[in-house]
Amino acid sequence: MAAKYRKEIDLNLCKGCGICIEICPKQVYDGDTLGKPVIVRDEDCIYCKQCMLHCPDFAIEFIPLKEGDVK
Repeated sequence: MAAKYRKEIDLNLCKGCGICIEICPKQVYDGDTLGKPVIVRDEDCIYCKQCMLHCPDFAIEFIPLKEGDVK
């Protein structure tokens, strides 16, 4: 699936609760040593935005790509 969005994670806002890691149906994220998400399988993302919608810290954002944007 071609990328429609660029995911951004604001690690300054993220408290490392792990909700995004657990809720992702495609296991796009792994946790770092502090439990904060790391995008490791971006190509598997289906853009359901469940990670963003369930983030209690509003630390994940999906930014729409425009034609010609690099992911």
